[in-house]
Order: sequence, then C-alpha cells, then structure tokens
Amino acid sequence: MDLNVVERENNVLGQDFLTWLWYRIESGSHMFQLSDNTFYSVNMEQRISVQGGDGEGTETATVNSPRGELTEAKTGLKTGKKVCRAQLRFQSDEDEWTVTIKAEDFAMSALKTPKIATKDEEGDDPDSKFLEKIYLIDKATDMFDTMYNQFLKIRLGKDWDEESRRIREWIGAL
Repeated sequence: MDLNVVERENNVLGQDFLTWLWYRIESGSHMFQLSDNTFYSVNMEQRISVQGGDGEGTETATVNSPRGELTEAKTGLKTGKKVCRAQLRFQSDEDEWTVTIKAEDFAMSALKTPKIATKDEEGDDPDSKFLEKIYLIDKATDMFDTMYNQFLKIRLGKDWDEESRRIREWIGAL
C-alpha cells in the first residue's frame, strides 16, 4: 500500500474527528465517560487550525483567540476547511488538563496536567511525584481514547450520514 495514501487517509480521519468533536462540544454534548464511570468534559480552547485543499493548493488558517471566539476558524469551516489542530481542555472533578492534538497523526503536544503536590512528607515514596505525573498523563490519553472510540463507532457505523448532515447544518449556522 502506498504510504502517501495511508497518510492522507489518516489525515482525513483525524480532521473528521476534530471537526466532529468541535461540533459535538458546540452542540452541548461535551461530556464523556471513562471506563471507570468517571465523567469529564471537553472544550475547545483558544487555538485552532483549519485546513482545506490538496497538495500545493492546501490552505491553513490558525486562530489564537484569548477570548475563545474563533471567528476565523468558523469562517474556514464554512468554506470547506476542516480542523487540523486543536487545543483541548479536559475537566474531571477538580482536575484540568490542556493538550494540543494534530489531525494528521493524533500527536499530543503541549500537555499540561493538573498540578501535583510539591511538598514532601516524611516517609513519602521518593517516586510518588513521578508516578502521579505518569498517572495524570495516562488519564489524559484515556480521555482522548474514549472520545476517539466514540467517534469511530459513529464514523464507521450506519449513522455517519445522519451525523455528517447535522455537522454540515451546524457549520452552515455558524
């Protein structure tokens, strides 16, 4: 199989996922549930890139809006672009993570986990801070995997045509 075809297909699936996620969040369905029954919310943050076209005609618009308006990115969606990079915020109970996701390879970057306790107590395991940080990183990847698995069930199922129609309606109403 041609590696370029695989990369293109992964990019399309990633763009569909991030665009679907933005639609879902804006439609009020920003809650997800982990396998341990913990609920968490997801929000798009102030940095989003949208991309359209192919090859040399590829156009990308990146928006960094401190107030989260994302007007230019929404305009890009209306012209047929799809989300190619997004900064997400996960919230669970009192904890909060932010991460940037790239559509082309699902790379996670700029991951910020909740703060861990910095004060050492006598008798604490010297590895406890490291292990807690690894746990928080693992939880972020679990949250991402949960969203992506839910997307794949819809995307590969019989309901995708109806879901994509709703996404187009949402884009038209932006």
